[in-house]
Amino acid sequence: MSIQFTIESYFILIPLFLIFLVALFEISKFKKRKFTGMQYILLISFCIYTSAVIHLVFFPIDINIGLYANQTPWYKTINFIPLLTLDIKTFVLNVLMLVPLGIYLPLLNPKYGTVTKAAKLALVVSLSLEVLQLVIRITLGNGRSTDINDLLANTLGGVLGFLIYRMLMRSAAIRRLADRFKL
Repeated sequence: MSIQFTIESYFILIPLFLIFLVALFEISKFKKRKFTGMQYILLISFCIYTSAVIHLVFFPIDINIGLYANQTPWYKTINFIPLLTLDIKTFVLNVLMLVPLGIYLPLLNPKYGTVTKAAKLALVVSLSLEVLQLVIRITLGNGRSTDINDLLANTLGGVLGFLIYRMLMRSAAIRRLADRFKL
C-alpha cells in the first residue's frame, strides 16, 4: 500500500492568515489595546512575510509513504558540514529570506534592540525551520533536506536586516516614520 499526494500551501496558509486576522482584532478588543492604522499595517505585513517564508521553506509537501516512498534514509539528508558543501545561490537566497525578519524585530518588540538579541532570535527561528523540515521529512517522506549552511545563512540574514534597520534609523525622517509603526 502506498500513500502519495501533495499538500499545497494555500490549504494551510490562507486559513492560518484568516485566523491571525480574527485573533488580532479580538486581542485588540479584549485587551483594550488600540492599535493605530500603521501598527495594523505592520502586523498584517509581518503575517504576510511569515506566510511567504513558510511557503518557501515547507511547501509543497509531497507525501510519499509506503511502497513508493523515498528510499534515502532521513539521516542521510542532514548536512552537518558547514561551508564545504556550500551552494552560493541557495546561501544568498537564505540570507535574503531572513533580512526582513531583522528589520521587523525592533519594530515589533523593543527588547530586540541589540544585534546580539536579533542574532539569537534569527538563529532560533532558523533552527526551528530546519528541525521542522527534518520532522516533516521523517514523518511524511518529503524530499527536503536539513542543512547547517541554511542555519548560518538565515542567521546572517537576520543580523544583516537588523543592521540595515539600525543604519536607516540614523535618518531623522525615517526614524519618525518608523516610530509610527512601532508597537
